[in-house]
Amino acid sequence: MFKVAEKFISINGESRRAGELAVFIRFTGCNLNCTYCDTAWAIPLEAPHEEMSEQALLDYIKETGIDNVTLTGGEPLLQPEIENLVVDIISLNKRVEIETNGAVSIKSMKELADKLNLRDELSITLDYKCPGSGMEKFMLMENYDELREYDTVKFVVSDGNDLDKAREIIEKYGLIDRRVAAYLSPVFGDIEPSEIVEYMISHRMNGVTHQLQQHKFIWDPDKRGV
Repeated sequence: MFKVAEKFISINGESRRAGELAVFIRFTGCNLNCTYCDTAWAIPLEAPHEEMSEQALLDYIKETGIDNVTLTGGEPLLQPEIENLVVDIISLNKRVEIETNGAVSIKSMKELADKLNLRDELSITLDYKCPGSGMEKFMLMENYDELREYDTVKFVVSDGNDLDKAREIIEKYGLIDRRVAAYLSPVFGDIEPSEIVEYMISHRMNGVTHQLQQHKFIWDPDKRGV
């Protein structure tokens, strides 16, 4: 059984399919506690949730008629049987994006993609928790060996120090040369988007993408289920 904090249809607010419709499955339970977390209510494993079987989740996803499926949290890779769920969602001719916090291994997902010869049917959006998050020390840097060209590394930045760290990681692991997408996203309300753009210009950050969390501009930033 899966502990589902919420499920809903919206647009992808960020990452490669930003602006496209997606069905979101948010699980409870996270092993981090970032200073800026906007879903802190879902961190405890026993946060308010409904118990759903894999079949119930598959039925819900089919009923939505939406092609993109985003598994998020909490931390989705902490869910037991998550690999089986991913395989079965893809078997419905859906694309699966897993939003993961960077402190859990993605190796099993890379192995799954290799085994089934998956391309963009499965993509990982891997967070790098910059210093402002308070969680940088928990980052598993071996994850960067497992990234594919269909994956994304997301840096949520709150200040110039975070921007410096993001640039360091992008360059150190050759993300752009490896065709791994690299996204810079502001901590909502802490840094002006223009400051990020100016930083990108000053450092000639070719191939890096600036993004805004679209759902926070369309709806109230604290609204759930969007």
